[in-house]
Amino acid sequence: MDTPLNQKSSVAEIKERFDHDVERFSNLATGQAATIDAPLAMELITQAAYNSTMSIQRVLDIGCGAGNNTVKLSQYVPAFDCDLVDLSLPMLEKARDRISTVNTGKIRIFQGDFREINLPNQGYDVILAAAVLHHLRDDQDWESTFEKIYRLTAPGGSVWITDLVFHETQPVQYLMWQRYGEYLCSVSGEDFKARVFEYIDKEDSPRPVTYQLSLLRKVGFEHVELLHKNSCFAAFGAIKTA
Repeated sequence: MDTPLNQKSSVAEIKERFDHDVERFSNLATGQAATIDAPLAMELITQAAYNSTMSIQRVLDIGCGAGNNTVKLSQYVPAFDCDLVDLSLPMLEKARDRISTVNTGKIRIFQGDFREINLPNQGYDVILAAAVLHHLRDDQDWESTFEKIYRLTAPGGSVWITDLVFHETQPVQYLMWQRYGEYLCSVSGEDFKARVFEYIDKEDSPRPVTYQLSLLRKVGFEHVELLHKNSCFAAFGAIKTA
C-alpha cells in the first residue's frame, strides 16, 4: 500500500462510508464479497468462542457492523447480554434489530471509536472483532488497543478476530496480494478488484497475523490460536486464564 499512515482515511470518513452501506453489510453473501472465506471465518470464531469459554453471559462486538457475528454466536448461545460498538449509528440500529430477533439478552449500543469509549474492565466473556482492527495505524495504536481488549476480557474469557492481514516479507506479501487480486476478479471482474484495492490503500493499515498473535501474548493473553488463514485473511484469537 502506498498511502502513508498520516494520509489514510479519517474516522469521520470511515463512518460516512459505512453509514451508506447498511443493507449490503446485513447480508453476508453481498456484504463480505471482498473477503475470502468470510462465512467460514465467522463460523470458526463463533464456534471457537462457544467451545473455549465456559460461560458466555456478556459479549462485546467491536465494529459490529450489521451484527453478523453476534447473530451467528446466538445460534450457539441464544441468551447473553451484548454491547455493540460501531462508528455508524445506522449500522448499530440494524445490528440491534437483527440480534434482538435471535437473542433474548439485553443489548446496548455505543456509537463511536472503540478506543475512546468507556467500557467495563473484565466485563466481557467473549469479545468479537471482525474486519475492524485493520483500521488501526501505528505500533502505539495497535498496542494500546490490544491492551484495552485484554483489560475488558473477563478471567476465563476470550477474544476472536477475523481480518485482512499483511505479511512480514515482501515476496510473500506480493504472492498473497496477487492471489487476492485473482480472487476479486473471479468474484466481479477487474473493475471490482480496482475498487477494492483503492479503498484498502486509502482506508486500511493491516498488520501480519504473526504480529497480532505476538501482540496478544505481549499484552497478557496466555493462549493464542490461529484458526484459519487464506491469502490476505485470517481468523484467530486468544484466551485469558481464569
